[in-house]
Amino acid sequence: MALNEHHKQAKPATNHTQQAQAQVRASLPFEDRQSFDDAARGFIATLEPLTIPHERGRRPAYDLSNVGFLDDEAPDTANPSLWRQAQLNAQHHGLYEVVDGIYQIRSFDIANMTLIRGERGWIVVDPLTSAEVARAGLALANEHLGERPVTGCLYTHSHVDHFAGVLGILEADASGNTSIPVVAPVGFTEEALSENVLAGNVMNRRATYMYGNLLDASPTGFITTGLGAALSMGSTGFVPPNDIIRATGEVRTIDGVEFDFQLTLGSEAPAEFVFYLPQFKALCMSEITSHHLHNVYTPRGAQVRDALAWTQQINESIDRYGDRLEVQFASHHWPIWGRERAVAYLASQRDLYKFIHDQTLRLANMGYTKEEIAEQVTLPDALGQSFHNRGYYGSVHHNVRAVYVKYLGYFDGNPATLHPLPPSKAGARYVEFMGGADAVVRKAQACFDAGDYRWVAEVLNHVVQSDPSHDGARSLLADALEQMGYQAESAPWRNFYLCGALELRQGTPPGSRYAASEGIARGMPLEQLFQVMAVRLNPQRADGLNLQINLHFAEPESQWLLSIGNSVLHAFPERQSRTATATVHCPVLGFKRLMLGLTDAQPLLENGSLTIEGDAGALVALGNLFDTFERRFPIVEPRPAWD
Repeated sequence: MALNEHHKQAKPATNHTQQAQAQVRASLPFEDRQSFDDAARGFIATLEPLTIPHERGRRPAYDLSNVGFLDDEAPDTANPSLWRQAQLNAQHHGLYEVVDGIYQIRSFDIANMTLIRGERGWIVVDPLTSAEVARAGLALANEHLGERPVTGCLYTHSHVDHFAGVLGILEADASGNTSIPVVAPVGFTEEALSENVLAGNVMNRRATYMYGNLLDASPTGFITTGLGAALSMGSTGFVPPNDIIRATGEVRTIDGVEFDFQLTLGSEAPAEFVFYLPQFKALCMSEITSHHLHNVYTPRGAQVRDALAWTQQINESIDRYGDRLEVQFASHHWPIWGRERAVAYLASQRDLYKFIHDQTLRLANMGYTKEEIAEQVTLPDALGQSFHNRGYYGSVHHNVRAVYVKYLGYFDGNPATLHPLPPSKAGARYVEFMGGADAVVRKAQACFDAGDYRWVAEVLNHVVQSDPSHDGARSLLADALEQMGYQAESAPWRNFYLCGALELRQGTPPGSRYAASEGIARGMPLEQLFQVMAVRLNPQRADGLNLQINLHFAEPESQWLLSIGNSVLHAFPERQSRTATATVHCPVLGFKRLMLGLTDAQPLLENGSLTIEGDAGALVALGNLFDTFERRFPIVEPRPAWD
């Protein structure tokens, strides 16, 4: 559902938005250029233009050639503070030296890939989101620093931009394994796959908004993710770790380099570590610290993070390494050199999260709701005037609500909000109470003219949810979201607003069915595969069914019992049933590809890799029980009614 050509076009900044941008310019110390000096330090080389082809797709895996407009001063269609961060991310890309022996590939993706020179080769830390960009970064380093093999790999944590490009820097066998040391924190595999596969479709859809994937790069569109220049969109894979860090203080020597690990579980990521390199007097803070306020809750969707644990972990890093470090670097942004500056930065980041945590609970204990608290909490100047604490990725507003939810849940205690109507039904009744859709739009136009964009968005959302075909509501709601996007200091907020405006104007873009990639399938443990299947099981199709299938796997060899009853799927390792409907023999990879929709049964039957004893129809019946997910489901307009 789309608007006419006139209403599809981006609008300029209104006078109210121009005034908001002027207030930002007057309130922050833009004369401070230390971050630009640090971001430029150690530059060696880059790719020009920075366009990295996709292995199979027609679009590039990564393209930073279209953000030259960031050379100009901030326009009125972008928050000046966010524009500054966009410049830092986009204008400083390529290969950098942190110190002799530690190098980083920056802005080839949303994250950094770090290369540590060992005795024989490169130890790679966080091989980015996709194979194409990781491979290009490694090639750039080999070209300018000398050809070296990869002799080790570290995943600092369980977010996809820190591991899914691994097949660009090393090779794996058919099961996704490698002989090279791959080090990760305890719980990494479970958390990485639960976040990126179990809830992968809905997270990916929301990520298209959060990272601005639908937007063209322009002063009225995409300018940055805040966390990095842009997210790569190439080929993903997974290689399971073969060395697990289970406790703080564990030490590993990889290719002659000593690593001293500190576990930082349950804060920025469920599974994460930081590490100190005594040889270099260098501390890698992974993503526990970065040059902005991070997300205690990420708008793409994830478990709420523990702001207090986050604070404590940064403080532990200061206590363990603060008197020994000479440089601090991380998985995003640029390093800080010098012990005094680095420790002061770490302390500032520590206090940032503790302030938000403590003030949220102070006001919650006074009876305020999460929305009321979010309107009241602002950073003191001692924190808020530092650019590395600004909300370019997280925001104080939504992080406050996250802290509230962490302790108290989504319910505010008011019984009127305990059992609310869903948006489309509530919308229809709100609109009726307010005099009908046309009356609401007329009233909302006056509010828009007064610059009250938040209220316009709230009331017109009711109209669109109840009647998505109402062009006046769609158009004015898009205009309000657009102005809110222009004003946003948080890049995810800007991208969410502008993507919402885009889809209101042009309709939900077409998309394919969601499926895990071939690279992810190879490295996915069977336990996670069965959990993925359980999440996709349609209870109506499975209603009344009692099905048991014995599974015999080769390469590697194992046995499982797959059971469906009570509309619930279970898989039991090393168990078989004498009364099973069928027994299936198949290689592990073939079965994973079959269940994930990457192949059909027929070619596996024809080449003899799949054989079935008993009721051959049981496998067909099994395949018909699962839902497939559409990638581009509606967000700013209602889904088709389920009743």
